[in-house]
Parts: sequence; C-alpha cells; structure tokens
Amino acid sequence: MDQSNMPPGEKDPWVSNPKIQKQKSQNWEQKLIVELATSALKEQRRGRRWSIFFKVLFFAYITFIGFYLWQGFAPQMESGSARHTALIKVGGVISSSPGDASAQQVTQSLRDAYKSRGTAGIILEINSPGGSPVQAGQIYDEIKRLKALHPEIPVHAVIGDICASGGYYVAVASDNIYVDKASLVGSIGVRMDGFGFVNTMKLLGVERRLLTAGKNKAFLDQFSPLKENEQNHARALLQDIHQQFIDVVKEGRGSRLKGEDGELFNGLIWTGTQSIENGLTDAIGSVDYVAREIIKEDNIIDFTQKEDLLQRLTQRVGTSISGMLKSILLESSSVSLR
Repeated sequence: MDQSNMPPGEKDPWVSNPKIQKQKSQNWEQKLIVELATSALKEQRRGRRWSIFFKVLFFAYITFIGFYLWQGFAPQMESGSARHTALIKVGGVISSSPGDASAQQVTQSLRDAYKSRGTAGIILEINSPGGSPVQAGQIYDEIKRLKALHPEIPVHAVIGDICASGGYYVAVASDNIYVDKASLVGSIGVRMDGFGFVNTMKLLGVERRLLTAGKNKAFLDQFSPLKENEQNHARALLQDIHQQFIDVVKEGRGSRLKGEDGELFNGLIWTGTQSIENGLTDAIGSVDYVAREIIKEDNIIDFTQKEDLLQRLTQRVGTSISGMLKSILLESSSVSLR
C-alpha cells in the first residue's frame, strides 16, 4: 500500500500486521542460515584445495630428493661386481664453473670408476675446446696418480668433435688416444685475452683515476695504455705455461710424436687423420670400438658425475650473470688453454 495516499495518523496494515512481521523475521533468519552454510562450504572447499596443494608439494619435494640421491648413486648401483667398461665424459669448457668440466667433477668420476670392482678399463670421452690450464693440470695429475695405483686397468681417450688445448692436455694422460677421421685435435698453446678502452675513454671524455700501492698492481689494466714491460712479463708467463704443456705432451706421447716441436706445438689444430700421422693420436676408433675391441668388455657404464641439480636450480643464473660481469668489467685478462 502506498503510504503517501493514506490519511494522516493511519498506519500501514502490512507493517502493523504481526503475521507479516513474523514472516519477515523468519525470512531473515533463513537468509542468515543460508549465508552461514554457504560460507562454511566455501571454507571447507578452500581448506581441501590447500590440503591437496601441500600434498602435491610434499610429493614433488620427496621426488626431487629421491632423484637427487639416485643421480649420485646410480653408477655404483648399476656396476656391482659385473665386468664393465667405465665411461667418463669430459665435455665442454674445462673450468671450475658449474655445468662445465671441472677437475672436481672429472677426478671424482675417475675415483668412482676405479673403486668399482668390475671395471675392466676406463674410457675418457673428450669433446672439449680447452679451458683452464689449472683445471686441466689437476685432471692430468689425478689420472697419472690413479694409473700408477691401478696399472692393471687401462685408460683410453676417445675424441669426439674436438679435443683442443686443455682437452688434449687431459687426453695425453691416457694410454692411447682414438679419434674420428674428422675430429679436430691440437691447439697446443696458451693465450691471454683482454680488451683496451683507452681511446674509447678519450672519445667519451672520461678521465681515468687509478691509485695503487705497488707500481705493477694495475698490471694490464684495460683502461690504461699497454706498457712494454707489462707486455714482456705477460709473454714470459705464457711461455712458461706453454712449456709446461709441451712437457706434458712429450711425457704422455713420448716417441710416438713425429715432426719438429715448432710444427706440433705452435697452436695449430689438425684433423683426426692428420693427428695420427704426426703422432698426436694413435688410431681411428669410437667408444663402442674401444670397449669391444681394445678393453674387450662391451658392457659400458657411465660414471660421469652429473651436474648438481640443487646448484643448478639455485646458482646457475646468478653465477652466469656475475661471471660475465666480472670477466668484462673486473678482469683485464685471462689465461686459457684454448
């Protein structure tokens, strides 16, 4: 009823009617109950979703930990006491950075292979352009040490696409080196890389302010002119490391080397066929061939230490970025067998 048309003082019968008031009260109570029930149902569903989420998260965590542990113990579990050829892959740049072929990774793989009671022989499958002379030297020394302790277990190197510089440094520690006809071998030399920004700074109008304690502390600073005495000292460093490399090759290859030192150790690379001719390698052969025909055990088990998953997930991005910035902005030079 429209209250605007009612006489003054007269009440709306709908408002004053007790039955109508009771019905309104019941409707309000029903509405409240429905809202409470709906809210409880939503909360229950929300709790169920969170429960499922945490169960899935826990399952993923357990799976990750299990795979992480299995990754480290898989080679040992596979090998047992059955005879086999142990395979160790040396791939990529030889350095201490995560993901690369580091001395720690390769030497631990070697120790695991030697510890396995069924190891009949070891194959180093090398596919590397080179890298750190320190890391390569540590791998070489460990191979020689373990060979002396276990002379009954032969160690052979099989070269893939490339075995240059630091990669070849590692290879010469083996008993024999096998290649493909098209493999690239050699690069027996040392290099030091750097950049000079002196003229660029002049063009930009930037003034270099450098304070040192020790007249050679700013050795090969990329923002300062190259000095003759620094250049001579750097060349002496490279010559020393180069001679170490040459001595290692001569020790490992011995009388098998053919040709003059100036030809073999000048930094050039050769094909697999040419490397056999000059004595840097021994014969054509693949991993399967060496295992089957040389070691006489075609059951091959990979002992290569896999990259640490936890490090890969937590460090790779940060390490890559910081390493790149460090090499560009902070380091004036780097020495490598590449």
